[in-house]
Amino acid sequence: MTMLAKGVLMLQCVSSSVQPLDKRAFILAAVIAVVAAVPQYPKPAYSGYKPEYKPSYKAEYAPAPYNFAWAVKDDYTYNDYKHEESSDGNGYVKGSYQTLLPDGRVQTVSYTADDYTGYVADVQYSGEAKYDYKPAYKPSYPEPAYKPSYAAPTYKAPAYPAPSYPKPSYKVPAYPASRY
Repeated sequence: MTMLAKGVLMLQCVSSSVQPLDKRAFILAAVIAVVAAVPQYPKPAYSGYKPEYKPSYKAEYAPAPYNFAWAVKDDYTYNDYKHEESSDGNGYVKGSYQTLLPDGRVQTVSYTADDYTGYVADVQYSGEAKYDYKPAYKPSYPEPAYKPSYAAPTYKAPAYPAPSYPKPSYKVPAYPASRY
């Protein structure tokens, strides 16, 4: 065999062995791509047992009739309040409350409430408003007056001689007369 024939035979062997290897590499790369594209799901987590409770009956409470009243009367702090209320058990409520206002009047609010008309209030004031005269605030302490407790400082005359400067010793320049 000639050298050329041996080279061609060798080239054919190499090319025939390369083709299946390239196909295998391509198929392997495709399989890896498909496996990587498969969706990944998280691990299932234990959530615990959650029982579903259902009440065996539905509790319904009908409105019950009631009455109450309370009051506060404290002369030291000027607190004077009163509140009274009553209900018939069918949704009709009637009551009133009373308070002492800072100006000396008494405010009384009487109200009714039901499902048809809602909350209806009647506000009344009794007494007359009194505003006590209170003069403007003035400080009760005197203004401070400054009084130094030491003598003013004294200063000595300077201990060095005053500067002296010689008079200038230059002459006025003489310019030639111009002929214009």
